[in-house]
Amino acid sequence: MTAPSTPPAGQPESQTAKQQDRRTDGIILPGHRVQLARTEPLHLDCGVELSDFTTAYQTYGTLNADRSNAILVCHALTGDQFAAEPHPITGKNGWWDMMIGPGKTLDTERYFVICANILGGCMGTAGPREINPATGRPWSLDFPVITIGDMVRAQALLLDHLEIEKLFAVTGGSMGGMQVLEWASLFPERVFAAMPIACAVRHSSQNIALHEVGRQAIMADPDWCGGDYLNQGKRPHRGLAVARMAAHISYLSEKAMHRKFGRRLQNRRSVTYGFDADFQVESYLRHQGITFVDRFDANSYLYVTRAMDYFDLAEKHGGVVANAFRDTPVRFCIISFTSDWLFPTEENREIVHALNAVAANVSFAEIESDGGHDSFLLDKPEFRRVLGGFLNGAAQHRGLPT
Repeated sequence: MTAPSTPPAGQPESQTAKQQDRRTDGIILPGHRVQLARTEPLHLDCGVELSDFTTAYQTYGTLNADRSNAILVCHALTGDQFAAEPHPITGKNGWWDMMIGPGKTLDTERYFVICANILGGCMGTAGPREINPATGRPWSLDFPVITIGDMVRAQALLLDHLEIEKLFAVTGGSMGGMQVLEWASLFPERVFAAMPIACAVRHSSQNIALHEVGRQAIMADPDWCGGDYLNQGKRPHRGLAVARMAAHISYLSEKAMHRKFGRRLQNRRSVTYGFDADFQVESYLRHQGITFVDRFDANSYLYVTRAMDYFDLAEKHGGVVANAFRDTPVRFCIISFTSDWLFPTEENREIVHALNAVAANVSFAEIESDGGHDSFLLDKPEFRRVLGGFLNGAAQHRGLPT
């Protein structure tokens, strides 16, 4: 793991995204923060214009002289910008620490890696728990509803600030993969290679239903206060924990659940004939829920899950997915996992078929794994080999030094 580097030199001091402290609920968040859309607002898909908003991001490695080695890593629903360093709240390793660093797949001795907290997030980027400058109070539900496209356009503004005209690559899994597809569709001239992982061209009705269960759990918590809990000094931690528990089930496969837990009891020899956590799997899910509420905001969960639900590349292009990539110059590598039932291989293949329909340069790999949807976060040698091999080939075509 490498420490976050400083942004590119040559910018006016007032425009440089310097290392700053960010205090959130008593926690000081390290990293870069920058104000974007100061001279021209960001036009959101919902029709609202968002001006002078904050984006928090981390960088790893060094940007080369011609600014051609930048890789944007897009995080998933419950991820954030701390991809390859200890998390400032949990202390755990970054969610892609196994992939980003010297000599790793995203080699920071070769690439300049950027990871930004998404628009609508809760780790320093503008979202419902940040301060609304018009009121001096948290935005809460007054924050405009955002889409995956809005997230990507905000990231494009960040690249403008960093004076990076074209990314060498953009990658990410799950919701991060949706952002990758949106990048290739909205800004094909700014992307050389795209690596969407474990995602789809649209959110399925089943996945929308799963998200709705989580949202209803949050909104049913009396401490949600109609979304105004921050101003009332409360937190809907119970509802958010249940939402996380329900979602986490969908990230694993049945085989993985059985291997990890089976029907083993938790710290006891027999059942209690009550409603404590008799089984290890119950204790595990409760732990997932409890630890999640320490680092995530309930309203952000509502906003980000809704953004995923609204994602549909076909709908935006006359009902034909291929139209989103017509005449694309981008090189693609699509990756899925055999046990992923949240974004199954057949949905990833739909991306490949759409790219084939427009004669795009596309590779596809289905990785054998029983880890479920979360396989892209696990140490899977075949996954690292495929992604690294594609990156090496793309780097040769791009003319980057090996």
